[in-house]
Amino acid sequence: MFEEFEVIPAVDMQDGEVVQLVQGERGTEKRYGEPAAAARRWVEAGARTLHLVDLDGAFEGERENAAAVAAVLETVDSELAVQLGGGIRTAEDAIELLDRGVDRVILGTAAVESPEIVREISEEHENSVMVGLDAKEGEVVVSGWTEGTGLDPAEVAARYEELGAGAILFTNVDVEGQLEGVKTDPVERVAEAVSIPVVASGGVASLDDIRALKAAGADAVVVGTALYEGRFSLEEAIEAVS
Repeated sequence: MFEEFEVIPAVDMQDGEVVQLVQGERGTEKRYGEPAAAARRWVEAGARTLHLVDLDGAFEGERENAAAVAAVLETVDSELAVQLGGGIRTAEDAIELLDRGVDRVILGTAAVESPEIVREISEEHENSVMVGLDAKEGEVVVSGWTEGTGLDPAEVAARYEELGAGAILFTNVDVEGQLEGVKTDPVERVAEAVSIPVVASGGVASLDDIRALKAAGADAVVVGTALYEGRFSLEEAIEAVS
């Protein structure tokens, strides 16, 4: 899935616009324009994968930014990988998106509530499911980071690998969107628990943070606020881990 370590720009969508939230909290968003324009920007800067999230879908349970997603898919080259999450609740929805050109679907709430959905989709599209494990204070949270589950991220990551997940997306909600740096210990625990790729997300504020996540065992990192706020460029980030 990832031949070498990747820096993946985030295109988080709310009400048809790119936004970044602080710790996933509604009302904290800062807006950054139109999703297709953001996608073009990151592609031109050298992105090999785009990370799309329908935030309205994550909160409401239904995909609300389908038009924006379609515009991004029409914009990007077929050689670029696109991973999409937010509001994907059924195997049918996931398979439809994969058939339409999405390379990987990110399942969070659906995977926690119905783990067998991972196997069902994977049997149809191998290595296409990225299970999103969002952790707050060491506990997996769902429904747009609003509900605790009591689950340990490393333990459930191993379970999803057995079910056929192609990768794990681990987001540390405690540091998400704050530009105050990353915590590597939770990432290292998840990476040690599985043999499939682990993509880290949350808290990146500097190039050193990206290097630290790579050293912790992550196969890629999703970066949002730091890129949109100009802490560093995507080109600089890619160079830092080359």
